[in-house]
Amino acid sequence: MTQPDVNRRLQIARRTFMTGAAASVLALSAGTAWASTETGYAEGDITIGSEDAPVTVIEYASMTCPHCATFHNNTFKDFREKYVDTGKVRMIFREFPFDQLGLAAAMLARCAGPDRAVGMIDVLFRQQSSWSRSSDPIAELRKIGRLGGISKSRFDACLGDQKLAESIVATRKEGQEKHDVSSTPSFIINGDKYSGAMSLAEFDEVLKKYLN
Repeated sequence: MTQPDVNRRLQIARRTFMTGAAASVLALSAGTAWASTETGYAEGDITIGSEDAPVTVIEYASMTCPHCATFHNNTFKDFREKYVDTGKVRMIFREFPFDQLGLAAAMLARCAGPDRAVGMIDVLFRQQSSWSRSSDPIAELRKIGRLGGISKSRFDACLGDQKLAESIVATRKEGQEKHDVSSTPSFIINGDKYSGAMSLAEFDEVLKKYLN
């Protein structure tokens, strides 16, 4: 996602999501530590794969980014089977929301809990074109949450959790400052940055030098 996309998304977000924690938190300049686990959301990095894998791939993504959805819907399954499930790659997902709606969706994924966050991210990307383009995207996110076992009251509490919102924004800020991330998706492979919705063939080529 590039700056013109960001501007368009922000305009949509202002019209559709101006209440709750996400309404102002993207303006924050400083990050905070993760909040307590009392709310049951996934804390810290969302990871899959062995900690002993020789390669670590960090994906910075926005839930409203169509290029990120392209990667997750078209490439990620095969990438996971070939590299993550075989112990070659440890995959880390980090949020990089460009707008308030993307932040709300990221918060929903976190509130699915540590064991369901990855699955919720998958659902949100697969259904992105439906909820992100809806006239009432928050209502659509609430429906997705309900299918994932998140009640209306828990959903509302999730999107009103200021500490959770600030933590996600802190993740974005770290990506900007530490890895110079400015677009999504961006992949940090053993410290090196690669941008764009890479195909499996492109990953095959890039990963050669890290796996040999």
